Amino acid sequence: MSDQILQGKTAIITGANSGIGFEAAKDFARKGARVMMAVRNIEKGNGAREQILQEVPQAMIEVLKIDMADLASIRDFANTVKNHLDSLDLLINNAGVMMPAYAKTRDGFELQFGSNHLGHFALTGQLLPLLKHTADSRVVTVSSLAHKGSKILFNNLDGSMGYKKFQFYGQSKLANLMFARELDKRLKAAGLETKSLACHPGISATNLFKFGKQDAPHFLIGLAGKFLQPADMGALPTIYAATHQTLKGGEYIGPNGKGRRRGYPALDTPHPVANDETVITRLWDVSEKLTGVTYDFS
Repeated sequence: MSDQILQGKTAIITGANSGIGFEAAKDFARKGARVMMAVRNIEKGNGAREQILQEVPQAMIEVLKIDMADLASIRDFANTVKNHLDSLDLLINNAGVMMPAYAKTRDGFELQFGSNHLGHFALTGQLLPLLKHTADSRVVTVSSLAHKGSKILFNNLDGSMGYKKFQFYGQSKLANLMFARELDKRLKAAGLETKSLACHPGISATNLFKFGKQDAPHFLIGLAGKFLQPADMGALPTIYAATHQTLKGGEYIGPNGKGRRRGYPALDTPHPVANDETVITRLWDVSEKLTGVTYDFS
């Protein structure tokens, strides 16, 4: 799939009402894709849709509700999509929370691991029937530089034995990266065309910098914007992973500048911690057990 032939394709983007997700939605819409903005707050989603339509009047874009911290909401969303679509070309696992105070999802998971990883694990598994029957489909999962040096705390996944918000953010982003690469491996082993890729935005000034579920103050986002990569640049690795024709699946895409913090998209190398096959397999098994979602690759 190249960015020249997004015309007529269908893309779902979680967390598409702001930041990287918003910029990706706008880019895909401009290139002729039908974009489904999967958002927790419908009012904000509709506002983002109106912004895109002002810039791209011909955009085919709709807003659907999903709460990545609620497995029932994810299931309802997936069922709605499967009832209305026969195919799905792109799934962009973008939504996330970053370093909130300790909190749990509706299902009792630590909020970052539950929303950032388990929610997308559940969503992807439930949309797999559409993806695997769509030629050249892709799943792109957004990770982070924060995966470096992180680990999966299997004995404390819910944070009940102690919680450090950056440590748990890094864990969730490591899980995203492990999931994306393991998914691609399993898709290939099953002989399926669907590709799974991971990406990261470098360090971007986006609305991901939140206080719990509250948006960061505008002055803080503005200050960050003077030093960090703007959201439209931060979205480029996502767009590249979703559309670049030479990618085979399993790649990790990030900015090409110093420290991979800024710049234009290029192949990146995951930290060695992301290559532990024992941890990867255990994470997959635990994720299936916690979410109740089992992947069908047949």
